[in-house]
Amino acid sequence: MDYFDIGPAALGRDAKIPVQVLGDSGEVFYELALQMVEAIRANNAAGRRTVFICPVGPVGQYPVFVRLVNGQRLDLHNCWFFNMDEYLNDDGTYIDEASPLSFRGFMARNVYGKIDPALLMPESQRVFPDPADPEKGDALLASLGGPDICFGGIGINGHLAFNEAREDMTPEQFAAQGTRVIRLNPETRTANAIGDRGGAIDAMPKLAVTIGIKQILSAKKVRLGVFRDWHRAVVRQAAYGPVTAHFPASLLQNHPDAVIYANAVAAGRPF
Repeated sequence: MDYFDIGPAALGRDAKIPVQVLGDSGEVFYELALQMVEAIRANNAAGRRTVFICPVGPVGQYPVFVRLVNGQRLDLHNCWFFNMDEYLNDDGTYIDEASPLSFRGFMARNVYGKIDPALLMPESQRVFPDPADPEKGDALLASLGGPDICFGGIGINGHLAFNEAREDMTPEQFAAQGTRVIRLNPETRTANAIGDRGGAIDAMPKLAVTIGIKQILSAKKVRLGVFRDWHRAVVRQAAYGPVTAHFPASLLQNHPDAVIYANAVAAGRPF
C-alpha cells in the first residue's frame, strides 16, 4: 500500500485513474457544474438529448448549476437526469420524501424547485431507481443510448452510488450488477451518520436502492469529486490500488474516460 505515501504534489502522477488536484471544495464543485452545463449546451446545439447519472453526494455543484442554468437560460427540456440512489424503509419502500435524508426530496427542493419552470425538463425525465421494479430504469437508460456522463463521489469503502464493497465477487462479477435493492454496509452507515445524523448510526436507514455499477461503467464519461479528510486514502486507493470488488471505485481504472477531481484537503497525505 505504498500509494498511501504519495504526497500532494505527486498525486495524479502515473495514476491509473486521472486525478486533477484543485484548490478548495468550491473549485471541485464548480468544475462538476461546468461540465454539466457545457455538455447540455453542446448537445442542445447539436439537437441531441443529454443523459446524466446524478448523485446526492456530492451536492455542492448544484447551486452553481442552478445559477448557471437560470442565468444563461439553458434549456433542459431534452435532458434526462437519472439519480443514483435513495434510502429505503425496512419494508423496501422509499423513505418519506419530506425526510432530510431523502435524495428525492433534496433534488425536488434544491435543484428542480429552484430552476425556472420554463427551462425545466418534464418530471418523467427526472428518474430515480425504483425498488419495486429496479430493471425499469436500466431499460430506460439503455433505450436512451446510455449516460453521457456519470457524476458522483466515492464512499469510504470505495462504493460508487450505493454499490457496496463485496469480498465474494471477482471484479467482472461485480461490474455486471444492475440496479437493485441492497443492504448498506456498517462503514457506509457510520460515515453517513457523521454527516447526516450527528453520529446517530441507529437512526440511519439499513436499506437503499442503487443504480447498478454496470450502468455507471457504461457512461461515456465519469466525473467524480472528492473533498473530505478521509478522501485522502480513498482517492489514492481508487487511482493506484488493485482492481477489486473490495474497493469498487478501483473498477474505474478500466474506464476509458474517468477523472477524479480532488480539493487540497483530499490531496493531503492520509498519514
